[in-house]
Amino acid sequence: MNNSIFSFPIPANEPVKSYQPGSPERIALDAELKRQRETTIEIPLIIGGKAIKTGNLGKVVEPHNHKHVLATYHKAGEKEVKMAIDAAMKAHKIWGETDWRVRAAILLKAADLVAGKYRALINASCMLGQSKNIYQAEIDSACELIDFLRYNAAFASEIYAMQPKSAPGQLNSVEYRPLEGFVLAVTPFNFTSIASNLNMTPIMMGNTTLWKPSTTSILSNYYLMKVFMEAGVPAGVVNFLPGPGSVIGKVALSSPDLAGIHFTGSSSTFYGLWKTVGDNIAKYKSFPRLVGETGGKDFIFVHTSADAEAVANAAFCGAFEYQGQKCSAASRMYCPKSLWSKVLKGIQKRCSEVKMGDVIDSENFINAVIDEASFDNISKAIAYAKKSKDAEVVVGGKCDKRVGYFIEPTVIVTKDPHFKTMEEELFGPVLTVYVYDDKNIEKALEYCQTTSPYGLTGSVFGQDRLACDEISKKLRYCAGNFYINDKPTGAVVGLQPFGGSRASGTNDKAGSSFNLMRWVTTRAIKETLVSPTTWKYGYMKK
Repeated sequence: MNNSIFSFPIPANEPVKSYQPGSPERIALDAELKRQRETTIEIPLIIGGKAIKTGNLGKVVEPHNHKHVLATYHKAGEKEVKMAIDAAMKAHKIWGETDWRVRAAILLKAADLVAGKYRALINASCMLGQSKNIYQAEIDSACELIDFLRYNAAFASEIYAMQPKSAPGQLNSVEYRPLEGFVLAVTPFNFTSIASNLNMTPIMMGNTTLWKPSTTSILSNYYLMKVFMEAGVPAGVVNFLPGPGSVIGKVALSSPDLAGIHFTGSSSTFYGLWKTVGDNIAKYKSFPRLVGETGGKDFIFVHTSADAEAVANAAFCGAFEYQGQKCSAASRMYCPKSLWSKVLKGIQKRCSEVKMGDVIDSENFINAVIDEASFDNISKAIAYAKKSKDAEVVVGGKCDKRVGYFIEPTVIVTKDPHFKTMEEELFGPVLTVYVYDDKNIEKALEYCQTTSPYGLTGSVFGQDRLACDEISKKLRYCAGNFYINDKPTGAVVGLQPFGGSRASGTNDKAGSSFNLMRWVTTRAIKETLVSPTTWKYGYMKK
């Protein structure tokens, strides 16, 4: 019997590899890109550790070359979702009672497999299936994914070590139990690391999951599922269910065994899930935990003392890296009139220097948006701005979906602080700017605070540090992650716990112990060493 008291130390963050031409990682990645592009695979469901084929097929295509099919995948129906619930509940007892150090060891092995043996595989599938360039894939499907797994083991050891004190004559402890039921993990297309974390955080704490992956990230998610299995995740602990959310959600949310939902996606979808849970609340064995990271209309606020060149670089990178398809991407900016011409020139210069195209060409900084629906939504918004008397497209604006879903980095300047693209989330490479008179900064701050229903990320730029502090205070509830003199993207696991409130989610902070605490239900245990045998109070005794 292993009776050691063990603690996992806080790890170092996974280093980002350079992928210089001729480097070992670049050679491996290029070979894997070629292999995957020349192969069309068939992706089954995985339920209870077994591959299930339904015959109801969908296709995985490259967003930057949408005629190229990378895979076909089987879609789950109601029968398969019920099978997955049964498998998850069967595995729940065994997994929940497994020594937490064993669970941690499995997560750490998965991290090492991605860091080494499968790094090229996961990155290449993320690049081809989700249209990420080398760097954007590396920081996501390799580094952040690895960090989540390693940090979660350390966070879990901190949580389990939190114990109450014992008084004389008694022993007190707290047991951190997994939730009583299964967790539905609904994962997004834009980050493979989030897809992993939405499953593996509950898993670390002894839960089992039904995994509904985004239909536009199924390739990398399937390979990731295979890594989990190789790392030792037992059958039924994670059940991989590609397919329509309406079908999977209907069955899962009607089950009395639903214990929680771990979600990243649109606010409207999360509203729907929350409402359905509310309607079904009397059916459940316990109140389900609802953890969601949803939309954003993230901002950059520029003070008159800001460095215009730094603002231009932050606006360009914050708005256009990964085609603006990050929950944290900068999509609105408030800039003083005295700095705007310099900031605009800086953005225009950078946009003129970048290339756009296929991920295979490493010179392409900009790639494609994820699918046709996204392309159509973004291009309509740009067309609306071009026709409006209250706005002007000053950078980019061209859209072309003949080969891939390509949209140029686009900057819109508006005279209306409530212009459509200042308020609505587009999830694409579009930045809308409201230029304010320097003397009207207070009004501009009011617009920044009240325009958007979201509260995910934001940043302030200014060399006057006291002014930045005042702005930070006034925008306190506008962002769950706030940046001073930096772009509003790029949160790192263990350094900047990520999440927002308002319409941006429950702010349960992925990449920290806060999130892990949501997946346990505690039991306080008191043991009395010598039980009393009299009922009398002390003053009643003679």
